[in-house]
Formats: sequence, structure tokens, C-alpha cells
Amino acid sequence: MGESFYEKKVGNDEAIMPYITSCNVACGFHGGDPKTILKTVKLAIKNNVKVGAHPSLYDLEGFGRRRIKINDEELISLLIYQISSLAGVTKYLGTNLHHVKVHGALYNMASEDDQIARLIVKTVSEIDPNLKIYGPSMLRWGKISEEEGIEYVSEVFSDRNYNEDLTLVDRKNQNAIINEASLGVKHVMRMVNQNKVKTISGNYKEILAQTICIHGDQEHAISFAKSISEELSKINLYEKKF
Repeated sequence: MGESFYEKKVGNDEAIMPYITSCNVACGFHGGDPKTILKTVKLAIKNNVKVGAHPSLYDLEGFGRRRIKINDEELISLLIYQISSLAGVTKYLGTNLHHVKVHGALYNMASEDDQIARLIVKTVSEIDPNLKIYGPSMLRWGKISEEEGIEYVSEVFSDRNYNEDLTLVDRKNQNAIINEASLGVKHVMRMVNQNKVKTISGNYKEILAQTICIHGDQEHAISFAKSISEELSKINLYEKKF
């Protein structure tokens, strides 16, 4: 959410917000200007949606989806800057920041590199140990978070396909994205009900679904959000403690 940047409109936050229970708000480095961020948090509060910070590599041109080599000090500083900005907005509006979910290339880099994941976890913990971390299911992030004493929420993706190692298929691959809401629902409900995900190779791998990501900038995000919320409501799983 909140990924529009001044005159560049991304997604339809107002239409999606009624169907979700938590949101990841862009912090200005891949999308999100100050006015958009404030408006998005207000919209989340209005819809009783938990607010998370969605920090990114500094990459407005590439929407945070290009891998950029940075050192540890740079990573820590960009996390502190972005998370603190969202925490300040939520405090100003009378609520609290709920979680942190890093965006795009940074998410994928941390999924492959324990040092990056650990720096993210430690930085979040030092900013506020009550913050939760939303991260990839079944990868090392969960164990690292446990070691640091911060709550980890295992995330699965409604609109992305998985590799055999449970990383996300690269967006350059034509099979990376699930575009049809009906296929997305089937994909999600298998993960929720059976704790299984069908990989790009056709195999079924164990997975844990505690929160479900829908990319707000994808074309059919509203249909995904509406359909998935309806299916989860049928089995009383629309809203859980996460």
C-alpha cells in the first residue's frame, strides 16, 4: 500500500483496504511520498487494518526491485530511516506500527543471505522489540528472528510462484506471476489447508501460511483480495492474531 509517488499512481489502496487485515506501507524509497504515506495510514486506521513499514533499497526508478549492492552500515541506516518514518506517522495518528516487511529485491536478497536477514532482524529489534517481522515461510529468517527474540510471521504469496527452495520465482521468468484470481485462491487455500505449495517444477513442498501477501500494484489485486478474504472467511481464518 501507499506506493504511489506524487503524480504517479500505483494500485488502488482505497478499493483493496476493506478486504485485508494488515498492510505494508511504502516508506519513500521505492514509492510513497509524505502525503501518500499519511493518507494511506489514515485509510488503514479507518478500515481497522494493521500498519506495517515496507522499507526498500533506495530505488525509485526500479521500484525497489533491482538488486543493489550495499554494505552493512548502509543497510542499517536505510532501515532505521524508513521504519522510523512510518512509526512517526502512526504515532502522530494515534496508533502503533505493527510490523516490518521489507520490499522487493531486499526481501529476495535476505531470503538468500543470512547476514542480510540477521541485520534486518537485529535492526528492527533495536528500533522496537515489539514489532513483528513478516518474512518468507520455511526459510532461515524465522530461526534468526527466534534467536533475536522478535516475533516472526511466516508469509506466503497469493500471486507469485515458488522455486524448489521456496524462494520466489524471479520476475524475469514468464511463470513468476499468478495473474488469475481463481488460480491465486486455489494456490492460497492449498497452502492454508494443506500446508503445501506447488513449486514451479510441479512438486509439493511443506509451507506455513500465517499471513498472505497480495501485491497492490498487480493488475488484479482487488479481485485477489476480495476472493481470498471471502474464502478465508468461510473457514473462519480471515482474521487471526498475526
